[in-house]
Amino acid sequence: MPNLVTWMREKDEKWFQPFFDKHPDIHLCDARKGTVALEEMDGLLLTGGSDISPEFLRQEVIDPTVLEKDVDLARDRWEFEAVAKTVARGLPILAICKGLQLLNVALGGTLKLDIPGHKLPEMKDHDIQPLRSERAARHRFERVNSSHHQAVDRVADGFIVEAWCATDDIIEQMRLRDYPFALAVQYHPERGRIYDALFEDFFSYVREFAESLNRSIAQ
Repeated sequence: MPNLVTWMREKDEKWFQPFFDKHPDIHLCDARKGTVALEEMDGLLLTGGSDISPEFLRQEVIDPTVLEKDVDLARDRWEFEAVAKTVARGLPILAICKGLQLLNVALGGTLKLDIPGHKLPEMKDHDIQPLRSERAARHRFERVNSSHHQAVDRVADGFIVEAWCATDDIIEQMRLRDYPFALAVQYHPERGRIYDALFEDFFSYVREFAESLNRSIAQ
């Protein structure tokens, strides 16, 4: 059984559960609920959450008042370690909202610490934000939902940007070059009904990694 690791807020579980219900063979391990052996995992899911703790940012915070106060230091510490170990092993990664920002920072990038227009109430659960996408992107959406006040500034080395907000060029989707599967999206696919193919793609890579590992052990 493939093992997929995450750190997920309790309030987000209801959004992800329908996608996992379709794949009962994949075992979800939530590090928020207990210790997880990262060396036994076959994939990493980085989900939404509060702002990254300032001590992990690779930039000067000129105005601390723009940052959210409810940072989760324990989660950030775990996720940065998880990214380092996951990338070293080549595990599949799906990073969502804060997950995109954290993955970018973990690999050397920086953030715009406060942006307007991406966290309006009507945008949270409705796919109304227009995108422009690279033609080469495997997953392309004309419109997505949006619920964030930070975004990628300097893109970490190794990423290819695949989609931007059509109105202000905020980065909405990118992937790691020369890596089996590492897709990072600024929108929230777990809250919509048009993103099934994205999750199916991720789950297929998680299964493939687990199967290849089992074959190598058997040989």
